[in-house]
Amino acid sequence: MSANLKKHLSTLSKRGPHRVLVGDLSYAGLNGKVYAPAEGNALPAVAFGHDWMKKVKSYHATLRHLASWGIVAVAPDTETGFHPNHRNLAADMETALQIAAGVKLGQGNISVGPGKLGMVGHGMGGGAAVLASVDNDKVRAVAAIYPASTAPSASRAARRLEIPGLVIGSGRSDIFSAGNPAKLAYNWAGDCSYREIAKGTQQGFSEDRLTKLMLGTPAFEGGPTETARGLITGFFLHQLNNDSKYSDFSDPEAVGKNVESFIGEDLSEKAGVTRDD
Repeated sequence: MSANLKKHLSTLSKRGPHRVLVGDLSYAGLNGKVYAPAEGNALPAVAFGHDWMKKVKSYHATLRHLASWGIVAVAPDTETGFHPNHRNLAADMETALQIAAGVKLGQGNISVGPGKLGMVGHGMGGGAAVLASVDNDKVRAVAAIYPASTAPSASRAARRLEIPGLVIGSGRSDIFSAGNPAKLAYNWAGDCSYREIAKGTQQGFSEDRLTKLMLGTPAFEGGPTETARGLITGFFLHQLNNDSKYSDFSDPEAVGKNVESFIGEDLSEKAGVTRDD
């Protein structure tokens, strides 16, 4: 019987119990933001990578969401131009995570557990999260939300990732998609869960509503975005905070409302590859 996400997904898709503080990473020499629960010691932390041509402000609610559930989130506001360098974004994410793990936050009453670090990103940032995690023994888990193609290839790099992963793809035909999330998950060397959200798309996840209206790209997708937030929150609370209550969020076969998981031949078919690839 497959694990069922129903019990906790609706709760984790909403704001958590913690009051959230927002600060700048510039004090440590990196342009970006830090979102943290108002207090707590040995907290889990993740570095978040943005999509192409997006800024951190396009993910304000998502980053606040993670912090409200007790996860420190640091997000570089770099490589936001038309021709971003994916290696540089990955390096900035790694630097941001080192900052989070190495200093006391807030008034000194917030600290991060050095063994509780993860990477997460959307679109281009999802690919950068993978690149930043290869050969990085500090990173314990990675999540990629509608990941896009990167140079160097995140899909190729995933063949060297032994740590747990979560990849979120679109459950509908997404003509704006810039990557192959299923192939990224298929190539993952370690345990990886691949999930599709019924009505979610890559362009609908970020919160820059006005820009989308001007460019004619898909509008912000509230329901699917809440679901994606819940999926990554449960995954990180299990993997980084060792909270067994959320173990289903790491199960490759777990199912939930508007969420479908793929493994084995079903995943390879989604990825468009054969066993010989």
